Amino acid sequence: MILKVSLLGHPVLRQKAKPVDLKQAHAGRLQALLDDMRETMHEYDGVGIAAPQVHLSVQIAVIEAEDNPRYPDALPIPLTVLINPQVKPASRVKEEDWEGCLSVEGLRGRVPRWRAVDVETTNVRGEKIQFRAEGFYARVIQHECDHLQGKVFLDRMRDFSTLTHLKEYTRYWVKD
Repeated sequence: MILKVSLLGHPVLRQKAKPVDLKQAHAGRLQALLDDMRETMHEYDGVGIAAPQVHLSVQIAVIEAEDNPRYPDALPIPLTVLINPQVKPASRVKEEDWEGCLSVEGLRGRVPRWRAVDVETTNVRGEKIQFRAEGFYARVIQHECDHLQGKVFLDRMRDFSTLTHLKEYTRYWVKD
């Protein structure tokens, strides 16, 4: 089921999301939510979506990218479910690149992010998982985890001179 996406200005986007108590969570309902979030993300050509973006203040995010029209040059990202994630920098290098957001419709801007991150998260079965992500994958993880902390990409921008509407982004910023 396609869920309604919360837009910038809705209070849920500025709240720190609550951790998921997997002992209290009904596995079937949790899986249904993850499926709906994934379907919503694909419907709007997103590469990630966090629960606050669908009006739920809980620490859940879904990420996946393959042949995405909004990010045509991006390497594929396997389906990744993050529940109560903890993210730490795995490099000293930050890279600035373009980001957009389903909750900040029609805008893009350049955002500095860690080049690589170490992630500790929980899967649907309550098992701890650890992995390292680099490049675009790391960027998307950081973007979605920001949503779980009540932040949007605009909060991370150093310079608003790159903030642009999508129409102007493709017209003036994308290199052929």
